[in-house]
Amino acid sequence: MAEKKKTSQISQSGKSLSDNLKELAEISAWFSDQNDLDIESGLEKVKTAAALIKSSKEKLDKLENEFKEIEKDFSDNPDNDDQ
Repeated sequence: MAEKKKTSQISQSGKSLSDNLKELAEISAWFSDQNDLDIESGLEKVKTAAALIKSSKEKLDKLENEFKEIEKDFSDNPDNDDQ
């Protein structure tokens, strides 16, 4: 089981943030469309969603750090005061 989880996390990390959000929307729609919820399928969807959320958070944190670095470069560079 740990092997499957590890593989799932690896496959999630290669996706873009946009892809993650699209897949999360698809999972949400799947749950909304269920009349008789299949517990096993639902559990797999929840696991996938959790991995997507974790990956998305990591991507957002990385993007935030990149923006902070760019901001720092501008504030540390006196040549940019005119802009």
